[in-house]
Amino acid sequence: MTTSTLRIDSRFRGPPSSGNGGYVCGLIARELGGSDCTVTLRQPPPLDEDLRLDRANGTVSLLHGEQLIGSAVRAELVHRVPVPPSYDEAVDAESRFSGLRHHIFPGCFVCGPERGPGDGLRIFPGGIDGAASRQVAASWIPDESLGDEAGRVRPEFVWAALDCPGYFGLEDRVGLALLGRLGATLHRPLEVGEPVIVTGWAIESSGRKHLAGSALHDRSGALIAAGTATWITLQAPLS
Repeated sequence: MTTSTLRIDSRFRGPPSSGNGGYVCGLIARELGGSDCTVTLRQPPPLDEDLRLDRANGTVSLLHGEQLIGSAVRAELVHRVPVPPSYDEAVDAESRFSGLRHHIFPGCFVCGPERGPGDGLRIFPGGIDGAASRQVAASWIPDESLGDEAGRVRPEFVWAALDCPGYFGLEDRVGLALLGRLGATLHRPLEVGEPVIVTGWAIESSGRKHLAGSALHDRSGALIAAGTATWITLQAPLS
């Protein structure tokens, strides 16, 4: 077994006191190459605390003391991704983002309207005008703070961008919910400054569990990354 230490900076929060689920999933998946992994979150990931990453027998586990926060395994994933809107249609959909009127976590790193440019991702997925489906869409241009030395967006931020759009594809049926599981495939590197079409859509619901898809496409409609997520409706507000 190999072990390393990890801290989640408060910049990368989702709810006020815990890490954004997609970002944390990406950090764990990064230990397995960052693609074709499924990550399950068991507890809200604490901010600004020393956490432990253990890797053994093909599984990576994130722990806070002895408490399991989440774990990742390699997986063969199949994502059924609908045709995206055009980039201009994605930009237009942002005006219908429900979070501009009411947002349960307005400081979320991915979709929080309280976060400024260069701080949060500011991905604001709204309904596509005239579309019959429940697909939501937004535009995104990743900034330099998200890139590595080669100018490519680090995989944990691609995973983060796949997180919240799925929720907003489900929003009318889930209420207050947290990410429970995310599996993602990164088809190619994403460049800093590259315009992206972000989409999310509902797949199915059963009780408190809800399945959603999300994807990133380039301006030509070519697939960059795709994810399938399980969201869990909370029975009580977060403390």
